[in-house]
Amino acid sequence: MVSILAPLSFDFASLHRAYAEGLSPAEVADLSLTRLMELRDPGIYIAMRDQAAILEDCRALGAFDLAAKPLWGLPFAVKDNVDVAGLATTVACPQFAYMPKQSAPAVELLQKAGAILLGKTNLDQFATGLAGVRTSYPVPRNAIDPSLVPGGSSSGSAVAVAQGLVSFALGTDTAGSGRVPAALNNIVGLKPSLGLISPRGVFPACRSLDTISIFALTVDDAFKALECCAHYDAAEPYSRAMPLLRPFVPPVLRLGIPNAKSRQFFGDAVAEAAFDAALANEAFAGAERVEIDFAPFFDVAALLYNGPFVAERYAAIRAFIEAQPQALYPVTRQIIEGARAFSAADAFAGLYRLAELKRVALPVWDNIDCLVVPSMPGVVTLEEIAADPIGPNACLGTYTNFVNLLDLSALAVPGPFRSDGRPAGITLIAPAGQDALLAGVGRVFHAHANLSMGASGIAVPALAEEGDALPPDWIELVVVGAHMQGLALNTELVASGGTFRREAQTAASYRLFVVPETEPARPGLIRAAKGEGQAIAVEVWALPPAGFGRFVAAIPSPLCIGSVELADGSVLKGFLCEPEALHGAQDISHLGGWRAFQV
Repeated sequence: MVSILAPLSFDFASLHRAYAEGLSPAEVADLSLTRLMELRDPGIYIAMRDQAAILEDCRALGAFDLAAKPLWGLPFAVKDNVDVAGLATTVACPQFAYMPKQSAPAVELLQKAGAILLGKTNLDQFATGLAGVRTSYPVPRNAIDPSLVPGGSSSGSAVAVAQGLVSFALGTDTAGSGRVPAALNNIVGLKPSLGLISPRGVFPACRSLDTISIFALTVDDAFKALECCAHYDAAEPYSRAMPLLRPFVPPVLRLGIPNAKSRQFFGDAVAEAAFDAALANEAFAGAERVEIDFAPFFDVAALLYNGPFVAERYAAIRAFIEAQPQALYPVTRQIIEGARAFSAADAFAGLYRLAELKRVALPVWDNIDCLVVPSMPGVVTLEEIAADPIGPNACLGTYTNFVNLLDLSALAVPGPFRSDGRPAGITLIAPAGQDALLAGVGRVFHAHANLSMGASGIAVPALAEEGDALPPDWIELVVVGAHMQGLALNTELVASGGTFRREAQTAASYRLFVVPETEPARPGLIRAAKGEGQAIAVEVWALPPAGFGRFVAAIPSPLCIGSVELADGSVLKGFLCEPEALHGAQDISHLGGWRAFQV
């Protein structure tokens, strides 16, 4: 049995190291329960799975094998508006509770990847709120400062991660519910592109805008969970097929920041100073900074609660709210019943207005790679929200409410704490499909923020250095073209279990060509005659043996895998091309690599 005093972090790497050394998932599940009992916080979970069922899942994992089950033994929790077979979905309203026949696909995929589900977490009722206090159950305590609201609507999920009860947790996000609680509890909140994770099995707040979100202690952990549950779901109309690349950082990061008139901190100078400190993070050194007028974004945000879009929340529970209005939390009822003031004509007018604002707001991406904003313009205390249940809650969504309406991806990352010791953080925002870019930037930011993970007191791990040890049987592979990070075929490499190792150069003895009649275009690397070659920019990846075999078997002729010499003298397996296929092909060796040709 692991002692509760043992400083065991539940981040993925720490737990997997402990498992490799002999710790069992059953011991971790028991440790999680012990920590929960010591916390004496009845507001985190609405329901826990039966211990016998948890232990059975632990036994069913089989041998420790991260290639087969990348989330092997990692405990997780699920917000109680996401269906889990065998547990009622309450949406924090006991009178509304129903028993789902099956789990949401995202939950099933995570379990298939080896994660161990512990229970379902508290939330703002019907996922309506950003403070985390609108619940029929006890309010979860903020993990960093109990005088603050925990953040919502995914309150229990965020607190469970921050308090070291689980390695990660699912939330949902419509207007910031996957980001604000992360910022208030010093953890990562990943709000993926809409449709990247199937929303099937989620009881909707606004069905056209909802997404499952992921809370974790590090960016890498959140992204690994995303990789395991992102999929196209043909049975779900709001699911979308889109590639998920490995995290990367552009060679020159173009960063959009709010201009002077777009900085909204509502008089909280301490919060503004924390944001300025975040902008000084080493991750942003050398970035090209572009000041952005956020007026169009704020106008979009106003549509969500101050316009007819609130009617989508009414539509989700129409039969229930009309039959049992008294069952709703008073503030929740007040907000959702506000939809009655709008007509169908108002809804169309709102759609037209949103289309107009998109035309104004979206061209910003022509000049930047991502936005960086405060995750919240300031903290909110329990005392403040008790005095005014609506105003402070609305302020929390200042930089979050517009994101899903504009079909953007977002990642909340802890930043330097405020000078009063309270949490702060930034959110990185980019167009749909740019989740890997946000993760690439966010992981560097988090590593340089000099923080602990959640409430653990354990420092955020340093970024993995080039050359970190691989499992002994993994195979390194030199990638020269469309399989590199951010390019068209990278998903094939990732799907085979590939992990990025480093950028490199070949020895100065190669020529690079464009292989004729390939779609997408592919490069052909060949060894040149003595004195006629040059160094070519490449990437080194690593794959598990089974993944390497699958990947190589799918490589089409005239491409092949051979031995490639790198500038440091090492020789690795890598992409080459049959010389006979390159007669008359365009020679692009002078460009120094495939990325330069892509430009």
